[in-house]
Amino acid sequence: MNSFQLKWIAIITMLIDHTGAILFPREMIFRIIGRIAFPIFCFLIVEGYFHTRDICRYIMRLGVFALLSEIPYDLAFHGNVLEFGGQNVFFTLMLGVLMMYAVERSSLIPVKIADVLLAMWAAGFLHTDYGYKGIVLILIYYVLHEKKMKAVCAGALWNFTYGIKAIQNYGVFAAVPLAFYNGMRGPKLKYFFYIFYPGHLLVLYMLSLQGGF
Repeated sequence: MNSFQLKWIAIITMLIDHTGAILFPREMIFRIIGRIAFPIFCFLIVEGYFHTRDICRYIMRLGVFALLSEIPYDLAFHGNVLEFGGQNVFFTLMLGVLMMYAVERSSLIPVKIADVLLAMWAAGFLHTDYGYKGIVLILIYYVLHEKKMKAVCAGALWNFTYGIKAIQNYGVFAAVPLAFYNGMRGPKLKYFFYIFYPGHLLVLYMLSLQGGF
């Protein structure tokens, strides 16, 4: 299974998750299926970090779409144009990439630890999607990048940091497609997700205004 296929699994499960959260909040099956998306996105953001030709452009692209996605995110989930109580997942992914970049450039272990803690603090302070635990998951995939099965298993265990019987536990099933990842990129899907993310949130928000759900 290549990264193109993994991206589609993540995109489809994310769409199901958000459809449930915004249009069918009482139907938990949507949210359960959606737990698969975030671990795959974190895995892919680490893959993207190791394969990008220009890390600065990679970070800038994530930052730009984090800002562009914030209004659609706030409208869809909070009903307000701007809501500072929670920020979209692009902020989490961007902070994760910044963390990996900082850790790689640091030569001293205490500095590396400080870089990780700073990224975790920033995610918590900004109330990004998945918060500091999202940074931890990116760190897991980063540290174990050369040991895929260990990374997949450790990433699966991460889903239980929310507590036993938490809905995020279902994210453990993301380990199945990740275990079959072959390291290949497949067809390019460079900008599709960046555009799809704010786009689908706007569509779901408009549908929610119809009041028929």
